[in-house]
Amino acid sequence: MASVCVDDRYFDVGDDGRLTMVPGSLGLRDVVYFKTPGTHEFRKGDYPGLARVFVQVQAAGGGAAGAKANANQFMAAPGGAGGGYAERLVEASALGAVETVVVGAGGTAGAATVDGGNGGNSSFGGLATANGGSGGQAVMASGDSLIAYSGTPGPLAGIGGITQGGGAGGGAFRLTGNQGHGGMGGESRLGHGGFQRASTGEGGAGRGWGGGAGGAVARDGDTVSGTAGQDGVVIVYLYM
Repeated sequence: MASVCVDDRYFDVGDDGRLTMVPGSLGLRDVVYFKTPGTHEFRKGDYPGLARVFVQVQAAGGGAAGAKANANQFMAAPGGAGGGYAERLVEASALGAVETVVVGAGGTAGAATVDGGNGGNSSFGGLATANGGSGGQAVMASGDSLIAYSGTPGPLAGIGGITQGGGAGGGAFRLTGNQGHGGMGGESRLGHGGFQRASTGEGGAGRGWGGGAGGAVARDGDTVSGTAGQDGVVIVYLYM
């Protein structure tokens, strides 16, 4: 009678003689991205043979305020903070049949002299949560004298195997009625904050996921809107 050798790292022969795969032996088989802000569902039953998941949760970045300067004056805004981050390795046995996935929306752009909006939190069930970045505030009034303002504090760490808060948004300053600087957007784990500027215009938009927006600058009667923060993302790596 012929015989077959079975590598027990990958296969198991049951008492009934059936050959089955060892759970988790196939390694990484697929990656699922949740990129659209809002609430979604991860259904374990959609992935037969799932052994474990590794999740990356990136919260959204804060938006930045706009700016409005009087004639011969200058105004600048701090940057929005970057979103926090969390990750976790979870065995399939610890997953519910359905896990709710939340993707945070980037903080809204403030109109002239209006604060930027806060970035939304992102989460994967109750297993991993990251906190959104705060929006940059319209703290500087139009003027022509030397003044400086602190940046926007980054959010605290959330829940997960590894967690970290987002980067702080940069501060804004004015040197004269014609010179100064807006604040740069805060960094995130999976993205970058918007650039800071010294000339009239909107602050830089973030790149990737979760970056904070750069603050706006206005000079000599200009009115400038703020910039929105970057959306968050949830990434799920599937191991079979």
